[in-house]
Amino acid sequence: MADIKAVDVQKLRKTTGAGMMDCKKALQEADGDFDRAIEIIRKKGKAIADKRADREASEGNVQAKVEGGFGAMISLNCETDFVAKNEDFVKFSTSILELAVAEKPADLDALKALPMGDQTVAEVITEQSGTIGEKLELTYYDSIKADKVQAYNHFGNNLATLVGFSKADVDEQVAKDVAMQIAAMSPIAVDKSDIPAEVIAKEKRIGREKALQEGKPENIVDRIAEGMVVKFLKENTLLNQEFTKNSKQTVSQYIKEADKDLQVTGFKRFAVK
Repeated sequence: MADIKAVDVQKLRKTTGAGMMDCKKALQEADGDFDRAIEIIRKKGKAIADKRADREASEGNVQAKVEGGFGAMISLNCETDFVAKNEDFVKFSTSILELAVAEKPADLDALKALPMGDQTVAEVITEQSGTIGEKLELTYYDSIKADKVQAYNHFGNNLATLVGFSKADVDEQVAKDVAMQIAAMSPIAVDKSDIPAEVIAKEKRIGREKALQEGKPENIVDRIAEGMVVKFLKENTLLNQEFTKNSKQTVSQYIKEADKDLQVTGFKRFAVK
């Protein structure tokens, strides 16, 4: 058996992220062959990941980042809150996000297929799953392109938002306030016109059924339903929501107060819980 030196174990640990004992055992099994030891660790990681494939990865790390007029957001999930808050796990999540910002993949599958070192993102995640001992899963990726994109990362990294604006010279405070509004109030669309007709019809039907169940007269049921639709649109469209910092004005009024020509072009919001 080859003489396994501590410096080689440390080097393998730095390369793979595996534990010290796992690295030592891999080098012993590989008879000191460094490349073969890497392969042993990777195979072990895949085996562990396969065993945990049916586990639920409901915790995780959500992060958003902007570079120029492009913003990306990802969610790397794991099984426990303990791992989600681990510094190495957060750094690993950040490295995937930075790759997404640099390469601007079209969708989640394209991000998973991007090269990361001598492997793909998906393969590195599988390897890390074996190293950490929990199921890891890249569950979300999306992006926004606009003249100005603002990101908001909530404390604890379990929620993030991206919002695009029609001008590059947006006041920083306005951009941050709108990004935080999206985080706090979870709108489903920018404005009323962005809500699909079938969603409005469904809300009207729900309102009608509720009014009938409450025994309201048939001749005012439709009026009540219309009122509930108006309330739904106000509460669920970003520009018509009450501004969280000043309930006396809407988000639209707040934005127009800063710049009457400024428009929100789109937004993304994702949370792991």
